[in-house]
Amino acid sequence: MTVDEHEAAAVAARKAEHVELALQPAAQPPGGPGWSEVELAHASLPEVDLDEVDLRTELLGARLRAPLVIAGMTGGHPQAEALNARLGAAAQRHGLAVGVGSQRAALLDASLRTTYAAVRRYAPDAYVIANIGVAQLIPQAAGAALELGDVRRLVEMVTADALAVHLNFLEEVIQPEGDRRARGCAAAIARICEAIPVPVIAKETGGGMTLETAEQLRELGVAALDVGGAGGTSFAAIERLRAERQGDLRGASLGKAFASWGIPTPAAISATAGAGIPVIATGGVRSGLDAAKALTMGAEAVGVARPLLAAAIEGDEAIDSWIGQFLLELRTALFLTGSATPRQLRQRRVVLSGRTRAWVEDLGCRAHRAPMP
Repeated sequence: MTVDEHEAAAVAARKAEHVELALQPAAQPPGGPGWSEVELAHASLPEVDLDEVDLRTELLGARLRAPLVIAGMTGGHPQAEALNARLGAAAQRHGLAVGVGSQRAALLDASLRTTYAAVRRYAPDAYVIANIGVAQLIPQAAGAALELGDVRRLVEMVTADALAVHLNFLEEVIQPEGDRRARGCAAAIARICEAIPVPVIAKETGGGMTLETAEQLRELGVAALDVGGAGGTSFAAIERLRAERQGDLRGASLGKAFASWGIPTPAAISATAGAGIPVIATGGVRSGLDAAKALTMGAEAVGVARPLLAAAIEGDEAIDSWIGQFLLELRTALFLTGSATPRQLRQRRVVLSGRTRAWVEDLGCRAHRAPMP
């Protein structure tokens, strides 16, 4: 792959800007994911001790101490190395899965590889997820598609246990420099699934996912889904802010028009749980109670980005404090529903209201799903 120094510098600068903007209130969508419209039924006689609640979870053959994925969020710029080191160390301490941000920048500039490799360096035993955008797997106006060898190098770069292929066309269409071509992505995903030695996770980044898409991805060979529902940090909003800074009226107007676009996370979970492969719920998960609701609706684990990014900027103590509170809330929700394990939440009742109920019903989904065989 030919290194374009100008492109490499532009990608690195964009990634640093994404981190800055993701922490701003303007990057949060107005509607939210709808967790307040998902209620769990209280068990007055739980018949389980709080100390007996076991949060251990299996995800793609890996044993995690809790159903929490530190979502891939950064890499590819100088400040990212310290952040990824802290996030990797946290995954190691707490027995969690952890991802890195899109690794394309490291293919353009080899000096940036350490910003991603820091995760594995500080998390030798954690489940690490590599990351590349689906748009880079096909030719774009700006350049050729990545080769299979490039993708293998991304996996090797972080000694990954899985590869996330992120589906981010909502972001791309608004981004001033975005890739607009999508034809051929399905075939490219199938090739990747067949060619690399680790499971592939199809990862949305804010648009959510339907059952039809989930089933299509399963048939392509994808091993798990990360629904990336609407309601968390909005890349449509982030790219709108970037477009405004650049004086790009097209991107600014488009970002404003599509600020609330996407399937809310609870509805996306309910839909995709029917595809029969593991679901990771990201998109506005901000508490252990949100996580319990996601698990009840069919997720195997939840992914969290923005709160942990903010904590990582503060330091290890802030990360541990946030994770500790999150896990306490999750454990308490299991206890109060009479659930000894996260998978037992699948057998508990959930009550939906408002916009979330309308989404679930209109998508033809069931809010309560039995465990997968």
